[in-house]
Amino acid sequence: MIFYKSGQFKDNKRATTKKSTFNIMEKMIAYCGLVCTSCPTYLATQSDDDVARERTAALYSEKFGFDLKPEDINCDGCTSEGGSLLEYCQSCDIRKCCREKALENCAVCDEKPCDKLKKFHEFSPDAKAHFEALVKEMS
Repeated sequence: MIFYKSGQFKDNKRATTKKSTFNIMEKMIAYCGLVCTSCPTYLATQSDDDVARERTAALYSEKFGFDLKPEDINCDGCTSEGGSLLEYCQSCDIRKCCREKALENCAVCDEKPCDKLKKFHEFSPDAKAHFEALVKEMS
């Protein structure tokens, strides 16, 4: 898992509880560049907030056309081991690729940016911006 804090990227071990993990970091970056710690699904899960789950399911249904119910809004971040994942993240080709290659993030891949990542970044310009910042910071 890659954590970003105070302008430095580094590998970091997961703390033993969700609460302590959430408090020790500024940002948790997903394989693609999404910032998990800013994601409404991640935030609702970490705070176990059913009202936030309802709002997030409605937002994703309206904005992206996803058919989600509040009980579907559970995610511990795509880089988590054995944690909850949003259904989309479970089948994400970018996640699968990084896990198969045992990469912490696409930013360390020799083939970056691949077609899968470019396509996703068209969908999520925020992920692209964070990914590019991560690549720049790591080089």
